Amino acid sequence: MNKTNQMTLPVAASYALMAAALFIVLKSGLLLALFSGLLVHSLVHMMAPKITKKFSNQQARWIAVVLLSALIVSALSGLIWAIFSFMRSDTGNLSSLLQKLADIIEASRDQMPVWVRDHIPEGVDALRALLTTWLRDHADEAKLLGQEAGHIIVHLLLGMIIGSMVALQDATAHIHYLPFAAALHQRTVNLREIFQKVVFAQVRISLINTFFTAVYLMLVLPLAGVHLPFTKSMVAITFIAGLIPVVGNIISNTVIVIVALSHGLQTAISSLIFMIVIHKLEYFLNARIIGAQVNARSWELLTAILVMETLFGLHGVVAAPVFYAYIKRELHNWGWV
Repeated sequence: MNKTNQMTLPVAASYALMAAALFIVLKSGLLLALFSGLLVHSLVHMMAPKITKKFSNQQARWIAVVLLSALIVSALSGLIWAIFSFMRSDTGNLSSLLQKLADIIEASRDQMPVWVRDHIPEGVDALRALLTTWLRDHADEAKLLGQEAGHIIVHLLLGMIIGSMVALQDATAHIHYLPFAAALHQRTVNLREIFQKVVFAQVRISLINTFFTAVYLMLVLPLAGVHLPFTKSMVAITFIAGLIPVVGNIISNTVIVIVALSHGLQTAISSLIFMIVIHKLEYFLNARIIGAQVNARSWELLTAILVMETLFGLHGVVAAPVFYAYIKRELHNWGWV
C-alpha cells in the first residue's frame, strides 16, 4: 500500500465519481470518444517532454505541444480514414468476404461432421437471416456499422480534440489542485497510464500475430500451391481484431479457417493447427507483455471480457481489458491485491 494514500472524503468521492463516469461511458456509447481522447493524450504525454526540453520559453513550449497535438490528431484521422477506405474497396470489401464465407460454408457441408453440420445454416439466405436476427437483437452494436456512422466520427474527433487539449494543459501548465480535484486528477492519471500500457502492449501483440499470419497466408500457403482469396482482407482483420485481447484472435482465426475450407478440409485443418500455435503464442505474449505491465493473466482478461460482454455487449468487450486493469491498479495501490 502507498503510505501517502488516505481514504479521506475527497478521495472516496473521487472513486465514486470515476465509477459513475465509467458506467455512463459504457451505457451512453461514449467509449470510442474516451479511448480516442486517452490515445491522443498518451501520445502527447509521451512525446511532449522530449520537445519541450528544447525550449526555455513557456510560449514556445505551448506552441510546440499544440503542433504536436495537431500532428497526432491528423495522423490518427488519416489512419482511420485509410482503414475505412480499405474496407470499402474491392480488395478489402467485407460484403464480398461475407458472401464468400457463406458460399464456402455451403460448399463444405459434406466435409463436416454431422454434429457440426446440424448447426450450420443451410444456404446463403439462411446465413443472411441468421445475421439479420443477430443484428436486430444487437441493435445498439449494429449502429456502429450503419446509420450512426456520422455520430461515431464526431465522437472520435471530439475525443481526440479533448484529449489533446487536456494533454496541452498538463504539458504546459503547473496547477495546484484542491483535495477533491487532486484525488480526481490522480484517478484520471491512473486510467491514462493503464490505457497506455494495455493498448500499446496489445498493439505490439497484434502486430506480431499479424506478421506471422501474413507470412502463413502470403508465403507458406502459396509455396504449397494454395492461393486463398481475400488474403489482404484477412490480414487486415487479424490486425484490427487482434487489438481486442484473446477474443480478437478467435474472430480472425475463425474467418481464416472458413476461407481455407475453399481449398479442402486438409488446408482448413493445417490452417487451424497454425492458428492454434499462434493462439498459444498470444497467451504467452499476453502473460509476458500485458501481464508484466498491469499484473493481469490471460484468464483474468478473458473472464473480464466475458462478464463485460454479458453486461454491456460489444462496448464491454472493448472496454474490459482497460477497465479491469485500471480497477486492479487502484486496488493494488491500496495493497488489497
